[in-house]
Amino acid sequence: MGNDSGLLLVLSGPSGVGKGTVCKALRKRMPELVYSVSATTRQPRAGEVEGVNYFFKTKEEFKKMIEEDALLEWAEYVGNYYGTPRRFVEETLASGRDVILEIEVQGALQVKQKFPQGIFLFLAPPDLTELHNRIVGRGTETEESIRDRMSMAKAEIELMDNYDYVVVNDVIEAACDRIQAIITAEHLKKDRQIHKFRKWLKEV
Repeated sequence: MGNDSGLLLVLSGPSGVGKGTVCKALRKRMPELVYSVSATTRQPRAGEVEGVNYFFKTKEEFKKMIEEDALLEWAEYVGNYYGTPRRFVEETLASGRDVILEIEVQGALQVKQKFPQGIFLFLAPPDLTELHNRIVGRGTETEESIRDRMSMAKAEIELMDNYDYVVVNDVIEAACDRIQAIITAEHLKKDRQIHKFRKWLKEV
């Protein structure tokens, strides 16, 4: 990838931390940010558009993508497969646009193995009490499910060491400010800028 290629931002964190909400707010602020479209074997829901919400695949097509290493990560949930197509990400980055991938922690670690040049952001809760309150606040979880999610969240927080940045999601707008600052700083890194100046010097 050239120095003018976009950044792959991988936003991840425990369930209930607000990844989807932050990602939505960020995309509203930064319409140029491309949301990574996942592939799935589940049936389209009413109003979902191919290539916008998901790339809809048969199980055979999806398994072929796994075999051909055409996915940056994949997982199986409740009998359906979900994954991130490598080609969509690479083509978008090559066009100079930044891509954001909102994903579970296990998926993010898979992406890191295949695409280590990505920027890995861990979205953290202000504290575990707040995370517990957010999960309970959904009103959809049983006591047992809440316990499972909390123990999973603790295990995921221990994996924070694999990330480049930690962003606390206390107030959505503040979390977006922090992520925008990270994107700006990453674009200003010397390794991404120096080739332009070398080119100028050659032309002098």
